[in-house]
Amino acid sequence: MILLTSLLPPLLGLGVGAVLALTGAGGAIIAVPLLVFGLHLGLAQAAPIGLLAVALAAGVGAVLGWRQGLLRYKAAAFMAVSGLLLTPAGLWLAQRIPNAPLMALFAVVLAAVSVRMLRQAAQDLRGDGQEVRSSAPCLLDEGTGRLRWTPRCAIRLALAGATAGFLSGLLGVGGGFVLVPTLLSVSNLPTKAVVATSMGVLALVSSGAVAQAALAGQVPWALAAPFAAGALVGLLAGHRFAARLAGPRLQQGFAWMALAISAGLLLRALG
Repeated sequence: MILLTSLLPPLLGLGVGAVLALTGAGGAIIAVPLLVFGLHLGLAQAAPIGLLAVALAAGVGAVLGWRQGLLRYKAAAFMAVSGLLLTPAGLWLAQRIPNAPLMALFAVVLAAVSVRMLRQAAQDLRGDGQEVRSSAPCLLDEGTGRLRWTPRCAIRLALAGATAGFLSGLLGVGGGFVLVPTLLSVSNLPTKAVVATSMGVLALVSSGAVAQAALAGQVPWALAAPFAAGALVGLLAGHRFAARLAGPRLQQGFAWMALAISAGLLLRALG
């Protein structure tokens, strides 16, 4: 029993890292529910542990994306700064909301993310391409290969980063489910570049949130360290199979699983 208890955190982290590699930045949202169900933690306790795993795993993903020339580091840094400004507010609020309503809020967010993923997967299976409008605020300059920064572009990216930062502090989620759709809708970046850039934002915002939680004494390192190590191993292992396994069918499977987790969280919150 003691052996199982000690192995559970890294095994749960392994699953989170693998899902992150296979499904993209939005997969990080299951880290906290796994901790709640697997280790019987409250949401506010689980959030910093989940963020540590997300920070490490997303950091590796961002480095891999940078080495492949996919990471738009200026956009990632800009969004991360916006996020870090609101992370303390989320952390402050999370410590003052009772566990049951906080868990119910997480369940609602997870359900919304799951439904959107199902819609996106269905669209991909139909072969509906993303329409790139000439009026999109963050278009790539074909001559320089860089994003054209406009006021509209900066505002949209700042809002997405701020939302991700606030939710990171409040719920312990990386916010990839906010970042990825925003980048897809406001730019003509390839999907791989969008995911890599989102990973960069997640790494910075999650690291900042973990640092703030650690300073406040809110990180249980005995659980957080093995969970994060497992996530790192899972991410590296998942990357070896991502090209063969990733796709809309996998996204659908993940979305249905996330919906089931959302229902479980809501039942626990109301029980």
